[in-house]
Amino acid sequence: MEGATVRHVHSHDGLRLFYRDFAGGHSACPVLCLPGLTRNSRDFSDLAKHLSPARRVLAPDLRGRGLSEHDPEWRNYHPGTYLRDIWSLLDELGIERVIVIGTSLGGLIAMGMAVQNADRLAAVVMNDVGPEIAPEGLARISKYTGRLPPVASWEQAIAQTKSVYGESWPGLTEQEWRKMAERAYCAGPDGLPKLDSDPAIGRAVRELGPQSGDPWQVFDALGETPTLVLRGEHSDILSEETLHRMRQRKPDLVTVTVANRGHVPLLDEPDCIEAIDNFLGSL
Repeated sequence: MEGATVRHVHSHDGLRLFYRDFAGGHSACPVLCLPGLTRNSRDFSDLAKHLSPARRVLAPDLRGRGLSEHDPEWRNYHPGTYLRDIWSLLDELGIERVIVIGTSLGGLIAMGMAVQNADRLAAVVMNDVGPEIAPEGLARISKYTGRLPPVASWEQAIAQTKSVYGESWPGLTEQEWRKMAERAYCAGPDGLPKLDSDPAIGRAVRELGPQSGDPWQVFDALGETPTLVLRGEHSDILSEETLHRMRQRKPDLVTVTVANRGHVPLLDEPDCIEAIDNFLGSL
């Protein structure tokens, strides 16, 4: 990824975990970008290049995704493990406070970080996610995660990407669809594209179920943390009702609805860039 240095750390249980490090200004608070369920750090390439002249941007591949090793124990694919991995990364780098930009699962991890140590969060951007996940969206994701058939060419990979995300990202050009496929797939040992995530993640989603406890109490941990929520206009994950309740519980919450997007906004839309720039301007 242009402009980034690929580095690695080892998790508490020995997995080799990769992250991309975009060098930037040292005076501004660094940004930590956390991807969605089966996605990876490549999703933040455009945003990171936009932000990195002013501040450092870190974009890790969660275990089982991208360049990070797969976990031999599928039950470890849950937010508790991801939180431990993220804190270990920040501690190893000596970073005390960060701004977290979290897409979907990444936003849930950001809320978990607030529960465990909100003082280390300078601000949070949650991309199309909240404390409650709309059941229709959860059912859609559970249906395909870890179950997509293999593809035999990049043309098929692009077609499969369209089949999964076509309703969420209307209006993309063929070149943009290729870019999105290249972020989700990598070349396998035989040279054919393969999904760049462990299929066992899907098993964890279906069999482990939601985390215990009241998700709204988890959201309340962001009470003193400046927070921006981006919602896709047609999202089937973050409902308008949930977003309304979030505003009621956190009156200083900043919200932006991204037109012509479902789950999730790509963070390269002009509305997203403007909202993020304005939000981070004073941080």
